[in-house]
Amino acid sequence: MNKTVFITGFLLMTMILLGFSEAVNWKQAQARQNNNEVVNVYGPGGPLGPMEELAKQFKKETGINVNVIGGAEAKWIDQAKQDADIIYGGSEYMLRDIMLKYPGMIDEKTRTELYPRAAGILVRKGNPKNIQSLEDLAKSGVKIIDVNGAGQLGLWEDLAGRKGLISRIDRNIAVSVKTSAEAIELWKANSKYDAWITYESWHYRLKNETDLVQFPEEDKLYRGTPVSITSSSDNKKESKQFIEYLKTESSHQVFQKWGWK
Repeated sequence: MNKTVFITGFLLMTMILLGFSEAVNWKQAQARQNNNEVVNVYGPGGPLGPMEELAKQFKKETGINVNVIGGAEAKWIDQAKQDADIIYGGSEYMLRDIMLKYPGMIDEKTRTELYPRAAGILVRKGNPKNIQSLEDLAKSGVKIIDVNGAGQLGLWEDLAGRKGLISRIDRNIAVSVKTSAEAIELWKANSKYDAWITYESWHYRLKNETDLVQFPEEDKLYRGTPVSITSSSDNKKESKQFIEYLKTESSHQVFQKWGWK
């Protein structure tokens, strides 16, 4: 009798342990699957604010991790070649430039335009030079930072050309750099620079260091914010899901909060 009870108990315990082991293995497999479900997103620093905010919201709503890496292209392009699922641009020409430099990296069929953003003028807090218009940037003594790249290539010239101010604004450009990160570093380090013709959206990243002078609507210049899935992505389904999420009205409102139209 005791032997029978012992054997029965042993068998029950074995079954329980086997069941527990299977449950643990299943949970571990699920955890591995969830950890692998990471969408890697790369792009310039301009749209980084809304992209990061929406990545966090997307994770809360879907459980899918979105890892956003933003900044100067040179800092992330090598890693992006290895594991990027999505690439976004700070303007249409920026994404096109990546497509030309790295043929086959981007799946052109997935290219999607999100929201446009307008150019504006960043000035010092309190606007000590009383800069109110593009014409004011042509006045003697105004020192301008120019970003000759990073989505801003030719931005000031397109604006100035409409008003016949190209040569007068050009002579007031005190320094030209390739990236917004360089412009920000100069702006913070040296108060001699009075203005930076860039996107309005940068003011929302630099509220403590800048005031924003907006152009009248009829003078505004807009550039786009494209996004695309990479050809080598292992997470195409999740990447498409995230891009669709970026196109929702609630996501549009987040972009608007950061200075997009």
